[in-house]
Amino acid sequence: MNKLKLAKQEAVIRCLVDGNSIRATERITSVHRDTVMRLLNRVGSNCEQIMDAEMTNLTCQRLQLDEIWCYVGKKQRHLRKDDDPAEKSDFWTFVALDADTKVIPTYRVGKRTVETAVDFVGDLSERLNNRVQISTDKLKAYVDAIDIAFGANVDSAQIVKSYEAEPIDPGRYGPPKVTSVSKQIRWGKPNPDHVTTSYIERNNLTRRMSIRRMTRLTNAFSKKLENLRSAIALHFAYYNFCRIHNTLRITPAMAAGISNRIWGLEELLLDNI
Repeated sequence: MNKLKLAKQEAVIRCLVDGNSIRATERITSVHRDTVMRLLNRVGSNCEQIMDAEMTNLTCQRLQLDEIWCYVGKKQRHLRKDDDPAEKSDFWTFVALDADTKVIPTYRVGKRTVETAVDFVGDLSERLNNRVQISTDKLKAYVDAIDIAFGANVDSAQIVKSYEAEPIDPGRYGPPKVTSVSKQIRWGKPNPDHVTTSYIERNNLTRRMSIRRMTRLTNAFSKKLENLRSAIALHFAYYNFCRIHNTLRITPAMAAGISNRIWGLEELLLDNI
């Protein structure tokens, strides 16, 4: 079997991390979409290992947690009796972001359940070596997850937003207007000036723009859960180690002291397909 040259592999990955779909990448690079997908899955597996190995002994001070929605195969309301909800329907990506360095210490793809939240926050706690302040939205699952993972060794608060009534129309193409915001302390003594989820919510836009299958109102959704996991792993590894943050002027991994240089795409590839 012929192997793609490294330069061609980098071109494919560059297209994907810049928000192009599989078929658009095929047109741009002249690499067949099946080959593009195989490369994505292999590099995605590499990126999962990179994130797991590198994101340890972190000294984050202010973390913001949030979850972002997408779907695999079909949306929840379109499931049939013979569909497996563990492989299709709605999925959520739980994400942690350091407000100071903008690094993403960890993430978890799964259902929007207490079990996924516990798994996600538990993994996060194992990557930290200091007491941290955590801000989340009002999702109740975070309360149980943080309690199990951190106990009393955390400063945590939730942002509770109230919205105006939804307009009655065929569809909604913009977020509802926020009418009020309150802060609820859950554990410890969090600094109220830093109780916010604004950075992680802004980072949600970066994911929507950079991961094509997360872009709303398109047909570029994931057909398999494996493909979604690979695309998300690639995005976070590239975001942390390769992409220069506009306000930091360095990569988030460099700002967090995890790396002392900007990584090249070839470091995410490792070997050839």
